[in-house]
Amino acid sequence: MKTVATNRKARHEYFIKDTYESGMVLTGTEIKSIRQGKVTLQDSYVSIINNEAFIVNMHIAQYDQGNRFNHEETRTRKLLLHKREIQKLNKATQQQGYTIIPLSLYLSKGLAKLEIAVAEGKKLYDKRQSEKERTIKRELQKEYRK
Repeated sequence: MKTVATNRKARHEYFIKDTYESGMVLTGTEIKSIRQGKVTLQDSYVSIINNEAFIVNMHIAQYDQGNRFNHEETRTRKLLLHKREIQKLNKATQQQGYTIIPLSLYLSKGLAKLEIAVAEGKKLYDKRQSEKERTIKRELQKEYRK
């Protein structure tokens, strides 16, 4: 399992409630670009339309050796999930303040997998509190090492 891209801001800006693994419907040039690591997950999110999950705004750079049939970089891509998982995700997003965000993209047995999470947005004071907890934890680790 090789991690290709991570959404580093996700854990800073959201409380992660539940995670899921999903496949994606990709074209040939997209998977080749993913294998080269030319992917960004920033500003992307998952949307559920007609009981199907789609990832929006995920940027996959165009494949260098691709020809005129190269893919569009930020197109909406379908996610492959079980029906029950999609229903759970849809129910979770109906609540105020909840969204579905991608956490990481990785290759598993040659297939691109996307780890997505149901997340609740943090307020500014929540971010400050998380930062304080992190610094306290870091200082405690330094004390234990001495």
